[in-house]
Amino acid sequence: MTILPAGVSLFSMARKLRIQFAGAIYHVAVRGNARQVIFMDDRDRERFLESLAGAVKTYTVRLYLFCLMPNHFHLLVETPLGNLSDFMGGLITSYAVYFNKRHQRSGHLTQGRYGAWLVQGDKYLLNLSRYLHLNPVHVRGIKDKSRAERIKYLGSYRWSSLRFYTGHKRMSFLHTGPILAQVTAHWGGGNRGYRRFVENGLTDQDMSWTKWPETSPLGVGSDEFLAELEERYRTQADKATKREDVAFRKVGRRAETDTVLITVAKVFGIPKENLICRRRNATDRAVAAWSLVRFAGLTQRAVAHVLHMGSGSAVSQQIKRLINPPTSLKEKLARVEQQLLTSN
Repeated sequence: MTILPAGVSLFSMARKLRIQFAGAIYHVAVRGNARQVIFMDDRDRERFLESLAGAVKTYTVRLYLFCLMPNHFHLLVETPLGNLSDFMGGLITSYAVYFNKRHQRSGHLTQGRYGAWLVQGDKYLLNLSRYLHLNPVHVRGIKDKSRAERIKYLGSYRWSSLRFYTGHKRMSFLHTGPILAQVTAHWGGGNRGYRRFVENGLTDQDMSWTKWPETSPLGVGSDEFLAELEERYRTQADKATKREDVAFRKVGRRAETDTVLITVAKVFGIPKENLICRRRNATDRAVAAWSLVRFAGLTQRAVAHVLHMGSGSAVSQQIKRLINPPTSLKEKLARVEQQLLTSN
């Protein structure tokens, strides 16, 4: 496995297309625009974690790790529904609106597109978690301190998920189990084992800061895993000329198309057949389109076929109508989501 060349930043490796599929695990990195600070104080950090908790719940994402730094943050997340873009869009927008209002500013808060690298599970996820949890001690003023001082600083750092891994507290929307399970064989398992594993990274240069950055523009993992990602990327790039087909068809925990339509029709109190009839300003059809993409895993082109909407672009326009919905529609969306998640 190759190592990131000296001087190459995690944030500099831009990719034109985002690979998304159900069950994908990502390392996500987001930097402030022009490297500006995006967390002014603890109130900002607390508000961000509130936004993160809300986004995790809304988009059914599994959060494995977070680490907040003054001008950027890192996440390790899994997307059972293959919806990283939706999740990150909701999270960044929610926090940016708050931040700009509180600090009386305007414009973009974050720098361009966020970085997202796919991660193979098992040892790759474990070692990347250590690399990210060590971020707070690799900054000016801390990195040159003694090992004991850095361990103390890590233990007192409030704005990463490390303290939840070492047993000090629990966080309802953080999943620590998969990573803790990986540490058992060599470090004794559990919270104490993970603490020893991370602290060992302060002196074991073969396995810490210099050894576990992203090893490919697409992700981190075995040669076979990276080859699979390259094939996925090539497949997606071949479809890029047709915008409506860019996203991968979502697989995994799908609902049947008919189940989705029946659920939407029931919530709106209409016959299922009404959803496939062209009507002006039919909010129920917009909700059906959104639900088929999210819960049945259909492409927008496939949804257009099911709902007789003409094209994937038309489906996209329908879904955009659901941005900032009125309260009554928001309640219906929540009911549809709850019923379909429960049915799966």
